[in-house]
Amino acid sequence: MNRLFAGILGTALTVSAVAAAEKPVSVKPASIAAGTDSAEDKELEQVMADDDAALAEVDQWIQHNNELAAKGARGSDAELNRRIRAKIDVVRQRYQDFLHRHPDSADGHLAYGTFLNDTGNEDLAVVEYEMSRKLNPTNPAVWNNLGNYYGEASPVTNAFADYTRAIELDPKEPVYYQNFATTVYLYRKDAKEFYHINESQVFDKALDLYRQAIRLDPTNFTLATDYAESYYGIKPLRTNDALMSWTNAMTIARDELEREGVHIHLARWKMIFGRYQEARGHLDAVTNAFYEKMKNRVQRTLEQREHPGTNDVIAVTNPPVLTNAAPPAK
Repeated sequence: MNRLFAGILGTALTVSAVAAAEKPVSVKPASIAAGTDSAEDKELEQVMADDDAALAEVDQWIQHNNELAAKGARGSDAELNRRIRAKIDVVRQRYQDFLHRHPDSADGHLAYGTFLNDTGNEDLAVVEYEMSRKLNPTNPAVWNNLGNYYGEASPVTNAFADYTRAIELDPKEPVYYQNFATTVYLYRKDAKEFYHINESQVFDKALDLYRQAIRLDPTNFTLATDYAESYYGIKPLRTNDALMSWTNAMTIARDELEREGVHIHLARWKMIFGRYQEARGHLDAVTNAFYEKMKNRVQRTLEQREHPGTNDVIAVTNPPVLTNAAPPAK
């Protein structure tokens, strides 16, 4: 399940579902071992299933609260947060009980760590990740999740090493390449110093990692858009490659909302090319109110671009984020 944490009042703990067009924050460990006869594994499977069910219910509560707020009938934030905390505490206790009885369960520590990460307790999560790594250093997922942690908490160079190790252990998992690419892209100065390369080569490294992920998961729309959006930050602009990346994203968009989002990006790049009529055609294809503000902003920029001497800055929206991976089957 993909989740985004935010505060109702700025400090309150909440969970909300990430829409299909948004970037995932983390993925809960899924099946431990299909068809396993281990009672321990089956018990952990059930704890994780209950975990996902609990957080899905919390997602629904928050969505309902947001719908009420939009109608001017928002419920009590304090009561909502009390219910959320109570629900999360039950799951936390389930994991703790399991690990008390099975302290050497590497997958148990990994699953609990991911739960802690999902509920905004990153510093507690890394303790569980480190324990999982100690118990089973050959599990690539735990190296990936450690990479996610150090990519945010530093040192970032630890993240580079952790993602590399995850890929060595499982070179066929696209999420490891995606997370590695995102971290290299976002922390270019660290990457330059760590790999002894220049900024252009850092971009090349990040893009190559994205492409490896796409080769492994060619129909992943979120991955395709992460890759395509990275071209906004590269100077000088690589316009042809950027346009090709968005064209590819269009071919694998899963619904009209995603297609309209791609039309906006294609309009931006066609505008850069000076192909204004084509850009307008893409904007005309955008009719969903969800994109109204963005569409209007691009339209204004397009009008300015058609007049000599007008400069415009195109910014990246929704930059890539990291994804926690599930432990592989035993």
